[in-house]
Amino acid sequence: MVLLIDFDGGQRRLDQAKAAIPDSLKDRVFVLGVLTEPESLRAKLEQTYEEIGHAMAEDCHQETTMTWGHELLKHNTSEVDRLRTHVRPFLFGSI
Repeated sequence: MVLLIDFDGGQRRLDQAKAAIPDSLKDRVFVLGVLTEPESLRAKLEQTYEEIGHAMAEDCHQETTMTWGHELLKHNTSEVDRLRTHVRPFLFGSI
């Protein structure tokens, strides 16, 4: 499961979201989001949400950080790495 949230500029929202996940599910739930507001990311990237989503998926597929490395997304690095490890093989097959 992927839980998408906006972080409202801080770590507190992430900590709250992770605390609400039962221990039995923690290894299967990925918490990702924009550091501030999704609208800020859309404006800075000058892309639609759909285009941003495709670019994020392409980053996961190609193991790049063109989109995930953006200042409003780079705080997700550990979760994206974990997501790639667990999900990439069955989403994108053996590469």
